[in-house]
Amino acid sequence: MPEADPIRAWDLIWHLVATQRHRHPEDNESAVNERFARNEVVLIDGTPVAPDTVLAPGTDVFFYRRPAPEVRVPYEITTVFEDDHILVVNKPPFLTTMPRGSHITESVTVRLRRATGNEDLTPAHRLDRATSGLILLTKRAELRGAYQELFARRHVNKIYEAVADDIGLTAPQTWEHHIEKNEGELAARILAGREPNALTDVSDVTPILDPPGAARYLLHPVTGRTHQLRVQMLDAGVPIHGDPIYPKLQPLDEEDFAEPMLLSSVGISFADPLSGEQRSFSTTGFSGLSVPEP
Repeated sequence: MPEADPIRAWDLIWHLVATQRHRHPEDNESAVNERFARNEVVLIDGTPVAPDTVLAPGTDVFFYRRPAPEVRVPYEITTVFEDDHILVVNKPPFLTTMPRGSHITESVTVRLRRATGNEDLTPAHRLDRATSGLILLTKRAELRGAYQELFARRHVNKIYEAVADDIGLTAPQTWEHHIEKNEGELAARILAGREPNALTDVSDVTPILDPPGAARYLLHPVTGRTHQLRVQMLDAGVPIHGDPIYPKLQPLDEEDFAEPMLLSSVGISFADPLSGEQRSFSTTGFSGLSVPEP
């Protein structure tokens, strides 16, 4: 509840449902009534809220929104490793890591929770929706903090593979830039003359035959700025093939599942925060992706 005048619980929930940008067409006033009838509108301690309850400012109220219809992403999530604590998967392109905006059911988190029945599955880090590759998820709530902190503190070595034009760049080399991305804007940008906050090591550039005139770039991000690798590849004159934002923003309604962005997280390694054991996971990335028929 915002710090405003008191309001009935029903009026608050209907306002929140009705003003969603992406709302299921059947999530109407009757659906709100059903939520209350099934005791699905609750306080933080799980106590059901009656529709005529007058809510004081600052009250926390919880309910589930009904996801709007989504186009299914025609790629599958594959398991790379699993034990009692973690699940490591290969995320395909076009899936968000967590539910966000119009992408709720078509996310790694929701797909895997539904597939496994484990509602505690939680990613320890994120990849861009367009990026494919390794995602580590924890299997129990009490494990989240240890693994999320591992990634937040940059105690994980990461390797990415990208395909772009071959313009004769050589490796090894290091890219250092100051990158900023404003909230609400899709594209990040490099600010010249500012202290670098984005560092990436390029360990290998290998010409490939498919597609002709392209090369495979192995990238090791030391920092984790939003769109870091994509922006730095663009600045180096080699925008990643299939990138829907760089160098030119593509209309969302022209998205083509048969043309994914060719950037994939292909390796992660770290000292396990629970056991101290050195762990390493790898995948073939987009080179092993089965592209759907148009």
